[in-house]
Amino acid sequence: MAKLDYEGPILEIDKLSISFFTRLREIPAVMDFSVTVQPGEAVGLVGESGCGKSTVALGVMQDLGKNGRIVGGSIKFKGQDLQEMTADELRAIRGSEIAMIYQEPMASLNPAMKIGRQLMEVPMIHQDMSEKDAYDRALQVVTDVKLPDPKRILNSFPHQLSGGQQQRIVIAMALMSEPSLLILDEPTTALDVTVEAAVVELVKDLGKKYGTSMLFISHNLGLVLETCDRICVMYSGEAVERGSIEQVFDEMQHPYTQALFRSIPLPGADKNARPLVAIPGNFPLPHERPPGCNFGPRCDYFEAGRCDADKTIRMAPANEDGSHETRCLRFQEIDWNAPMELADVKTKGEIGDVVLKMDNLKKYYEVAASALFSSGEKKVVKANETLSFEARESETLAIVGESGCGKSTFAKVLMGLETATEGTITLGNNQIQDIPIEKRDTQTVADIQMVFQNPFDTLNPSMTVGRQIIRALEIFKIGKNESERRDRMLELLDLVKLPREFAGRMPRQLSGGQKQRVGIARAFAGDARIVVADEPVSALDVSVQAAVTDLLMEIQREHKTTLLFISHDLSIVRYLSDRVMVMYLGHVVELGTTDQVFSPPYHPYTEALLSAVPIADTSVQKQHIVLEGDIPSAMNPPPGCPFQTRCRWKSEVPGGLCEKEVPPVRMLAQGHQVKCHLSDEKLATMEPVIKIAAE
Repeated sequence: MAKLDYEGPILEIDKLSISFFTRLREIPAVMDFSVTVQPGEAVGLVGESGCGKSTVALGVMQDLGKNGRIVGGSIKFKGQDLQEMTADELRAIRGSEIAMIYQEPMASLNPAMKIGRQLMEVPMIHQDMSEKDAYDRALQVVTDVKLPDPKRILNSFPHQLSGGQQQRIVIAMALMSEPSLLILDEPTTALDVTVEAAVVELVKDLGKKYGTSMLFISHNLGLVLETCDRICVMYSGEAVERGSIEQVFDEMQHPYTQALFRSIPLPGADKNARPLVAIPGNFPLPHERPPGCNFGPRCDYFEAGRCDADKTIRMAPANEDGSHETRCLRFQEIDWNAPMELADVKTKGEIGDVVLKMDNLKKYYEVAASALFSSGEKKVVKANETLSFEARESETLAIVGESGCGKSTFAKVLMGLETATEGTITLGNNQIQDIPIEKRDTQTVADIQMVFQNPFDTLNPSMTVGRQIIRALEIFKIGKNESERRDRMLELLDLVKLPREFAGRMPRQLSGGQKQRVGIARAFAGDARIVVADEPVSALDVSVQAAVTDLLMEIQREHKTTLLFISHDLSIVRYLSDRVMVMYLGHVVELGTTDQVFSPPYHPYTEALLSAVPIADTSVQKQHIVLEGDIPSAMNPPPGCPFQTRCRWKSEVPGGLCEKEVPPVRMLAQGHQVKCHLSDEKLATMEPVIKIAAE
């Protein structure tokens, strides 16, 4: 099936330079970039946003828009220079020989067209296939990407599928004509970690089955480790290190690669003893790059007069056969194995009294059985089912689970954006579950604040940063007059480590990480006692994630804030939290201290979640558990245990109990509760999912 008629490299990018031309100036986006992809090989391209990864992909697709141009170097596909091809020749290759999968699946699907029709178009256009053959081919590919009930899927519209299913359809579409090269641009960023694990598994299997070569663009180092053979690290438009996965992960030879690894939490790292180290400074703008080494101003090993001597630095071989290369003048002088200089060891604030208590909280929504015609019976969506927990002063409680498990609904009820159906929420001495936000007193509103997932949507684009923070202070009635509020606003900027002159800037002049800091400053404006952080770092780069995470911890230590950290990234959860609450389909399936939840015995769902997390460490061995199927709908939950449709342990429970009864909440140890029918003996046989190999 594989296209192995060509012997040489499938893709050969040599000294590629791409610039974008504006009325003011030429902006160099990619410079002197080279990478080769061999037949059947997967190459990972990693780096922070803005480093030029997607520009390289668009260069390969010859899709740089009106103002983008290749100004140097070449891109060869199967030995042919793409720039020398006519528009017709390019059209014949795109979509059939070279296919691309984008970050946002809905952007690649036509909302008004059934899935089957969209898939059939590909071979009908590119290979003149008959309609019947094209349908058979579509059915085959949809089966290949492991979608349930393929015939029903082909007859559905895109909006009738979940995000994970849509992304699988986009992958199926890319594979319809069996391309030789598949470019994946952050294909799993918008997906849950369990869905991501399944999609990544799928891409690897299909790569083998079809013999497809892959260029995998990602900022997630763990994902690249699990999917690729070789890796190329990019920084500010240049490749700074290239080599096999083992070479780059275990014997890195560039300071930027090292800095990237130091900013991600690895298994077992302690947030107080080994804080994450964020990369200092900011990414240079394309037209303001420093002389010499682009990474120089942020590098620990920078040597003035040498690293910034006014010349470009070339890639140099870092081993004898030249398979590992680095763009660093000092790589031979640096002791790469030197222990990390530890940042200050932080002392954890004493966990205090209970600040927030939830008791049997339920949140149900009533929806019409048919959304188009509101007649007919009403259905109930059980978004939250008997939630009970307490959170203490200075404590970080992480709430984890896939999309649709009820995490954000619970946050909305807590914030007063929704009111509870049943149960109580006690803040201090007051019960607040029935008081909508507009009826809450100023103190209650100031006490519970939220940091949202997407910093771009939470700031007013037409108001300066300082004004937005002052506005919050006015609402919380803090400060007697404007000048007191202005002083407090500047103190809040200091608190989130933003320069004071940012007060006069507009949101559009800030990077994603800086906007998120403004959001945090605003949340702490009224000295919040409880801050609900809803995926606060998932939209940010790895190095920025480290800085924002550390900032939240520091503010918590200083202000004794209770942090409710909603996330699906279990590596950050493990690093940050004191206790973890795992949710599935509205139920709390496990709750305990971080150590209890991350070591066996687990709830079967927690076990699958842990196995799905990509870890950027070659010494870690993971049990391989891929969840079958999608989360059931909260409108039509399965009978019995909510997780039974996807549980690999179900057969261990006698008498089909899992399908008949919701399991009771059991205490496994002090403070560790699980909602599961498995016997204590069975739970005791569970193996750890993540093992760190002995040195």
